[in-house]
Amino acid sequence: MRLVQLTVPTGKRETILGALDERKIDYVVSDETSSREYTAVVYFPLPDAAVEPVLDEIQDAGIDEDAYTVVVDAETVVSRRFQALREEYEAGDVESDRISRQELQAEAEGLTPSFPVYVVMTVISAVVATAGLLLDSPAVVVGSMVIAPLIGPALGASVGTVIDDEELFVESVTYQVIGVVVAIAAAAIFAVLVRSLNIVPPDLVLSSVGEISERLAPDLLSLAIALGAGIAGVVSIATGTSVALVGVMIAAALIPPAGVAGIALAWGEPTSAIGATVLVLVNLLSVDLAGLLTLWYAGYRPENLFQLGETEQRVRKRIVGLALIVLVFAVFLGGITYASYETGNFEQDAREEVEAVLAQDQYEDYQLLEFQVVMDDNYPFRNPERVIVTIGGPPGESAPELADVLSGRINDHADQSVTVEVRYVEVVER
Repeated sequence: MRLVQLTVPTGKRETILGALDERKIDYVVSDETSSREYTAVVYFPLPDAAVEPVLDEIQDAGIDEDAYTVVVDAETVVSRRFQALREEYEAGDVESDRISRQELQAEAEGLTPSFPVYVVMTVISAVVATAGLLLDSPAVVVGSMVIAPLIGPALGASVGTVIDDEELFVESVTYQVIGVVVAIAAAAIFAVLVRSLNIVPPDLVLSSVGEISERLAPDLLSLAIALGAGIAGVVSIATGTSVALVGVMIAAALIPPAGVAGIALAWGEPTSAIGATVLVLVNLLSVDLAGLLTLWYAGYRPENLFQLGETEQRVRKRIVGLALIVLVFAVFLGGITYASYETGNFEQDAREEVEAVLAQDQYEDYQLLEFQVVMDDNYPFRNPERVIVTIGGPPGESAPELADVLSGRINDHADQSVTVEVRYVEVVER
């Protein structure tokens, strides 16, 4: 529910009140004495779905943007006429649950802080995320998402497109680009400082840190996260619900990968930064694409209907452009996903070969204790490099030919030569 406060210009009082009476809207009129340009202030409650059509009709009656129109939340309205008004406008679909176009624009603009604050908060969130990644601490990484100011620009680009506010669109896109660059640069500088001061081991292997390794070689599931974040963000802002948690989800799709890209650059591994950088870009574009589609589906259109055709054409072009770019990145992520799938199949087949060999009668005294596949460091498309087989057997005994047998059978399932290392552990049973 909303309470609308509207200043009535001189000569428009009867027109506005007549429009409200025609729609059977309860209102209260207070005379305005502080300015000659306005004669009264009208207060009237509206259901969420009625705000946009009523304000559009009043604007058509001659109320321009120079007049003051304030829309605030109303906790409770007790009125039979209001209940009838709610039944008229609330049809139980998406459009009846959303806030007005005017509120949406104000909400999108309000979510974006001033440029200095935006840069400072982005730098802080990137530094905190980098520290959390190097510490392999999920809690710290989540904390960095909470302070990231990314939801405003992420949603502002979509809102500016559908309501034909090019100024909001350009500002939001500019903020997004600057935010990504600043986040990666801040993470790289902080990581270089941390490494030079030996706060973390200078020979730290990035793939050995769980929070980092999972973002060095992202897969298609990351795309699903970004699309979900974009849809959830737009739904939350369009329905007037809290966007704080959705902001954390959008930041989760952008800040940690940017931190990983910065860390990889600081470690002198630019190829390792490719996967994380692609993840940042595909997440950013996916959030924009999902937001744009959701807003258009929710029924948001420009204020001037004469601009509708032009806006529809612009929206269509941007959707197609974003979809094509996301598709290209999705192919890249799909390649990584397929490589992971192939690695999983190889690991399963190799383990089965080891178990089949040890099941033979001549090796009945031996048992498989541990099986490990070691990957190479060619990010983001990693391949098996070494297989380590740990076998338990009787004290003082070994089977020298077993390593050759296992190597041959394991390499039958590999696309390229894989080193097989067999370790013997003496097993004594009492």
